[in-house]
Amino acid sequence: MRVKICGITRLQDALAAMDCGADALGFIFAPASRRFISPETAREITRRIPPFVTTIGVFVDSHEEEVRRIVECSGVGAAQFHGSETPAFLRKFSFPVYKAFRVAANFDNGILRDYPGAAFLLDASAEGEHGRTGQTFDWSVAARSAKYGNIILAGGLTPENVARAIGQARPYAVDVSSGVETSPGIKDPGKIASFMKAVRSVDH
Repeated sequence: MRVKICGITRLQDALAAMDCGADALGFIFAPASRRFISPETAREITRRIPPFVTTIGVFVDSHEEEVRRIVECSGVGAAQFHGSETPAFLRKFSFPVYKAFRVAANFDNGILRDYPGAAFLLDASAEGEHGRTGQTFDWSVAARSAKYGNIILAGGLTPENVARAIGQARPYAVDVSSGVETSPGIKDPGKIASFMKAVRSVDH
C-alpha cells in the first residue's frame, strides 16, 4: 500500500514522512489553500528528496503555462489537479498527471474513463472546498471505481480509521494531510508514524 503525505510546507516534515516510509510527498500550489507553499520554497525541499520518493504538485484551475512554470521551478515530478480541469487539459503535459474528484452523493464514477493518467484521487466533497476537507465519504465508491484505474483514497483519513478505509476501499494508495497535522501545514511526526504503522498493519 502506497502512502502520500500531502500539504508539505517544511523540510522537517518531509524528512519525517520519508523516515516513516512515505512513498510520495504533496506540495499545494493553490494560493487559497491554508497549506500553500511557494514554488521556490518547495524547491528547497524537493532538492533534498531522494529519487525513489515521488514529489507531486497540487493545482486548482491553474493555467497551462503557470503549471509548467511551477513544476519546473519547484522540481516536483508529477501534477495532481483538483479543479475543473478537462481531459484535454491534462493531455497537454508530458510529465505524470492525475485528476482528483470530489465524491458527493450523486458522484458518477464513469467520468473517470474520460481522463488520462495512471491513477485517480477520490476525495470528500464540501461546499467551496477543493480537497483537504477533513471529511470522509462512502469508501465503497472507491472500490467500485477501481475498474477505471488505480485509485488513491483521500478525505478525512487518520491513524484511527485508515486501516478500516483500506479494508473497505482496497485502493492503490492513500493520501493524508490534516489527519497527521497539529495545525494546517504543520505535520506531527508521531501522527505520521502512527498512520504508517496502521497502513502497514493492513499490508501484513
